[in-house]
Formats: sequence, structure tokens, C-alpha cells
Amino acid sequence: MNIGKVGENGEKRVAEFLRKNGFSVVKRNYQCRYGEIDIIAENKQYILFVEVKTRKENALISGIEAVNSHKQQRIILAAQDYITKTLCEKQPRFDVAEVTVTEKTDGGMAFNLKYIKNAF
Repeated sequence: MNIGKVGENGEKRVAEFLRKNGFSVVKRNYQCRYGEIDIIAENKQYILFVEVKTRKENALISGIEAVNSHKQQRIILAAQDYITKTLCEKQPRFDVAEVTVTEKTDGGMAFNLKYIKNAF
């Protein structure tokens, strides 16, 4: 299982989930000097800054646990950078998406999404 491809597939699935729930994905993998934001999405009311963590089933640490206070601070600073540069006036929201990957017996992969609104 290629870790990079698995992570990319996890982000694609989260982007699809957001679109199905009425959000437009405006930016993926936004980078600045403070860090990276995996997905930035918006609707009429909110601008979402979504951290996506993709893990194999039975990983030692869950994706949600991996978004510790240090990671949260970096995401907040990167979000402030984005808001300042784009002059966005929507209500920001910080969400976390945990994607769990399970290898199926036929060699394929199954994805399970746990999405947490207002995670921090």
C-alpha cells in the first residue's frame, strides 16, 4: 500500500463528501510559511479549514489524536494567513476528517470516513 497515494485518496474522498454536503472546495494543500491546510472549502455561511488524516486500520494513533495542540496552532496560523490574503469575511470553522483504510481480500481498499465539525 503506497502511503502517498492512500493519503491522496483520503483527501479526494473528503473533498467529495464536502461537495455532497453543499460546500465548494476552493483550495487543496494550501501552503504558507506557517504550515499546510489540506482542504479549504466554503458555502454561503462558512469557510472550512479541514485537516485530513488517513490511517490504516489498527494504526497505533488515530487520525484524530494526531491533530494535537501544536498541529492545531499551525493550522490556525495558516488559516489566518489565507483569510488575510483573500479578504474572506465568512465564519471560519476548523474540522478534522479521519479516513480509515482497510485492505480487502481482493486487494482493493475500503475507506471509512469519520468527520468532526468544529473539531477545535
